[in-house]
Amino acid sequence: MAKLKLSPIADEKPVKVTLELPASLHRDLTAYAEILGREAGQAAADPVRLIVPMLERFIATDRAFAKARRAAPSTGTPIT
Repeated sequence: MAKLKLSPIADEKPVKVTLELPASLHRDLTAYAEILGREAGQAAADPVRLIVPMLERFIATDRAFAKARRAAPSTGTPIT
């Protein structure tokens, strides 16, 4: 069994976001959702719900981003 980077998605109130994805990325998200659901013993999640946890995981593990964020002056506003 593969060790996926994401854990099962928490059931939270969704926020509507409009986003266009390449078809190949959507297919990959769909496949990932199916595998994640199978490993959790659940039905496949909506692939769109994977985007936020994947982005959060990406940002949390990006060392260069963390270093730049720590080095930035604290102004109370996030870096964009």
